Amino acid sequence: MRRRPEDLLHSGIGMTSQRTRERLIQRLCEEGLSSAAVLEVIRRTPRHLFVDEALAHRAYEDTALPIGHNQTISQPYMVGRMTELLLAGGSLDKVLEIGTGSGYQTAVLAQLVERVFSVERIQTLQERAKARLLELGLRNVVFRWGDGWEGWPALATYNGIMVTAAASDVPPALLEQLAPGGRLVIPVGIGDEQQLLLIVRESDGSFRRHVLETVRFVPLLQGSLF
Repeated sequence: MRRRPEDLLHSGIGMTSQRTRERLIQRLCEEGLSSAAVLEVIRRTPRHLFVDEALAHRAYEDTALPIGHNQTISQPYMVGRMTELLLAGGSLDKVLEIGTGSGYQTAVLAQLVERVFSVERIQTLQERAKARLLELGLRNVVFRWGDGWEGWPALATYNGIMVTAAASDVPPALLEQLAPGGRLVIPVGIGDEQQLLLIVRESDGSFRRHVLETVRFVPLLQGSLF
């Protein structure tokens, strides 16, 4: 485990209390999450800071919540599931995240890997996320405003890539930027026909694909917005 900001455990009162967080962790365990490291990071990360104040009382429900701009903060189960899949091959020192969004998934990753490079197409969302992560003392994240379909070629390759929105197909640029032995976790599909994929790049450059489960994410759109 790479980062442990001291103030994470002490944030939150009332419906955002540690007791509320423990109930969430119990539910995630019942749903099948098993990584002690991932569960501990979810337990101590103050999810209520990543949603509007009016929704703070729902922050520790296992559900997606709106964050504006037709985007959502992913449900904690899916954050944990995708993080477990990414880390299942061993520790990672360089992870590309496509879709900063609220910054919650970014915060979870930043406490488990050496460096996170996060791309977001909506500049307003990314600026808010950047401020939240700085507030929590998470300084091992580098941000880029741009088109997630393009990845971040200037800094490639990456040992792990996580995509937090559903692409109509796997972006070729992301496959190119995945290092040999690296793992790509991505939801693929349109509307209700989305599948979570794990793609592993073999040492010979070929790709091994695993279809894991049906999911529901907002679409991964091209271009960038303020």
